[in-house]
Amino acid sequence: MPRYDAIGFDLLTALLDTWSTWKAVAGDAELGMKWHAASQALLRGRAYRPYEDIVRDAAREVGVAPDRAEEMLRRYGSFAPWPDTREVLSKLESMRRFVVTNCSDALGTRAAATLGGFELVMTAEAAGAYKPDPRPYRAALDALGLPADRVLFVAGSAHDVGGASRVGMHVYWANRGSATPPADARALIERRDLRGLPDLVRTAEGTLGTDPAST
Repeated sequence: MPRYDAIGFDLLTALLDTWSTWKAVAGDAELGMKWHAASQALLRGRAYRPYEDIVRDAAREVGVAPDRAEEMLRRYGSFAPWPDTREVLSKLESMRRFVVTNCSDALGTRAAATLGGFELVMTAEAAGAYKPDPRPYRAALDALGLPADRVLFVAGSAHDVGGASRVGMHVYWANRGSATPPADARALIERRDLRGLPDLVRTAEGTLGTDPAST
């Protein structure tokens, strides 16, 4: 009997390379990541307000032109998957898969359609709050009728490790940016990408470890 009945995914960091788009739209890599970080600071763990407004507000905060913010929003259907994403998802086709993402319904649906194959796309808008507030994770579990202890969540950001853990899910952390681990939680497994995920799912007891240098 498999350990997990379903796998949930962070969309905009774990599965899709949004960082390249933030950089390209800003016209400068450092400014693009500063803009991205500002947007995250404005939303993280807060009650929902329109994600599109947050992107615009963050642009003003860091000195990105208003037309660049509108261009960023237009590009939500064009994010490229990370090189390992499609290969790994193809190995998990038999699993129930869903997404919990920090954006609006319209943008989350558009971005998730890049990959397809998800039973549910739970957005911050639908849940009424931004991760790592527990509401988005719980809303997804409730909508799918899944107990948290039978679900593996794939985090892309450090805050997702704590957020998903606090509602009772095990967490696989694809730490693509080599971020500092959170102080309030520990991932079941931490790797630099998704390539360790199929083995974890196939193994009844999982493969414990948190060495980010392993691939």
